[in-house]
Amino acid sequence: MHLLYNVGIYLYLLGIYIYSLFDPKAKLWIDGRKDIFNKIKATVNNEKIAWFHAASLGEFEQGRSVIEKFKEKHPDYKILLTFFSPSGYEIRKNYEKADYIFYLPIDTPANARHFIEIIKPNVVFFIKYEFWFNYLNELKKKDIPVFLISGIFRPSQHFFKAYGNWFRKQLNCFTYFFVQNTISKDLLNSIGYNNIIISGDTRFDRVFAIASQKKAFPIINSFKGGANKLILAGSTWEPDEDLLFEFIKLKLKDIKYIIAPHETHPERIIKLKEKLGSDVVLFSEANEENVADAKILIVDGIGYLSHLYQYADVSIIGGGFGKGIHNILEAATFGVPILFGPNYKKFSEAVELISLGGAFTINDKDEFLIKMKELIFNDAERNNASLKCKNYVINKVGATDIILENISF
Repeated sequence: MHLLYNVGIYLYLLGIYIYSLFDPKAKLWIDGRKDIFNKIKATVNNEKIAWFHAASLGEFEQGRSVIEKFKEKHPDYKILLTFFSPSGYEIRKNYEKADYIFYLPIDTPANARHFIEIIKPNVVFFIKYEFWFNYLNELKKKDIPVFLISGIFRPSQHFFKAYGNWFRKQLNCFTYFFVQNTISKDLLNSIGYNNIIISGDTRFDRVFAIASQKKAFPIINSFKGGANKLILAGSTWEPDEDLLFEFIKLKLKDIKYIIAPHETHPERIIKLKEKLGSDVVLFSEANEENVADAKILIVDGIGYLSHLYQYADVSIIGGGFGKGIHNILEAATFGVPILFGPNYKKFSEAVELISLGGAFTINDKDEFLIKMKELIFNDAERNNASLKCKNYVINKVGATDIILENISF
């Protein structure tokens, strides 16, 4: 099975090389790893290293609170952060809390040996569900402690299938599993692992910190004005926006809109602006004069959305008509009622917030219009949903402290 795994890795690499001829993101993936070992050798010194690995931006945000508290608690350690995906690395390559930031070389046996020989980590944290087995085996050989943080396991994963014996054995490489929920713990118990603590989800600590240390945007106050309700559509794709356009067409008074699409490259922003017509201002071009009379503000940059939810009365989170919803906790922490499409069932926070009455799923235009009107015009319903969201986050904080109190290395 190890041979098949390695063959799969090399085939994946070949596929990325071919795809990079046509796809800019795949090209970034390849280019970012060019001469990677010489870059690491030239940068990393013989120091105490805590290595954190995140697949992409979402996993980074999931582990961010642990990185920052670890840094506070162990100032003598250097933080080395790696990413698998360009969508994480390119956005966070200048993250000030990490001392070294690199793409992770692809998981071949030689790469794993070489990488670990160079950085010589003292402790390693993989975030959520990163299982690179050559890296894990090399770390195990060198007796380096490895922790999975905010881990989540599902019955559909290889570990729990009849053919999954080899995959199950690789979990021996983890010193401890810090998992999000009881289901994950029970699944690991069922295959013989007991080195588990239910710590919860570190994203709650991150979004709670955002709400506690929120950044002010005076331009948004000018845009919203004193009497308007604000609908914020975050991390949207075209199907999400098409529903919102139907609501905008109603031309209801005293409502303004912010749209923050998931992709912000120029072609995407131009197309979105053309669809919306007049009364639209780009965030990058906004000033006190042009936002006051604008109806719609398009966020055409990265890094703002999590703080903009503080101004919203209702939020729409994208992805629910595609592969799955994006981060709903950034809205929930500010007590903003949330709507999203039907593909949410893999996300426990969405399931739980729906049951509590803080979030709502919609399947089509008619459901969307009805629920939007209820939340905008029924103050009691909106305020109740707002309270449910805010209390939900408050009651879930603390995973970061549980992890840091229970690691030893």
